[in-house]
Amino acid sequence: MRLNKFLSEAGVCSRREADRQIEAGKVSVNGVTATLGTQVSESDEVIYDGKVIQNKSEKVVIIFNKPVGIECTSNLDVKDNIIRYLNLPIRVFPVGRLDKNSEGLILLTNDGDLSNGILKARYFHEKEYIVTVNKTISKAFINRMGSGVEILETVTRPCEVEKMDDRTFRIILTQGLNRQIRRMCEALDYEVVKLKRIRVLNIVLGDLRLGKWRYASEQELDGLRQLVSANSDVGFASQEEDSFCR
Repeated sequence: MRLNKFLSEAGVCSRREADRQIEAGKVSVNGVTATLGTQVSESDEVIYDGKVIQNKSEKVVIIFNKPVGIECTSNLDVKDNIIRYLNLPIRVFPVGRLDKNSEGLILLTNDGDLSNGILKARYFHEKEYIVTVNKTISKAFINRMGSGVEILETVTRPCEVEKMDDRTFRIILTQGLNRQIRRMCEALDYEVVKLKRIRVLNIVLGDLRLGKWRYASEQELDGLRQLVSANSDVGFASQEEDSFCR
């Protein structure tokens, strides 16, 4: 098994973050500093940040209502990181990201395969947001947001957009370009005042209070795994990872 997958399945961090930590020289295998692509087996001793890592944890998914100001990273060197904020009794890592200035639903898990499946942009997985902007929303704005906006040298995928009141709308995305909603609004001469994610696939934020977390139920986990599995053969050939960044 590749070392980055081992660390991900052990709940240390995502595979991408594992690669960063390996490159930074923070991981060793049997006393030797690891390199990218290192293979490990059950008999190997893997040490990260001075601690022996074991891949024997029960797989869980945490549902967290993130406040503004928390960074969605497992890097403990980053100020206000989500891992230190939650101080959970088990080792988990965030599934994707939610911008520091945004709030709402973020998932954390120690299941590397599930996280990887959720983040694959080609699967068109839905994420739902409630967005407040700085001025009255026009019909043209809603139409443009829904049909695609040119940002980051591409045009965003068509999406469902619904006006909720004069300055608030609901949007469902199936991709996760960096700061996508904010950039889309900026391109149309609007500024995001508040952005809240309320759903990822079948996982709904509901009435979970800001700053609080809970374990996903068995029913939620079953539904999540079924959606990820059902979508695994659907979509384009793109291999990009969806950051969920807003």
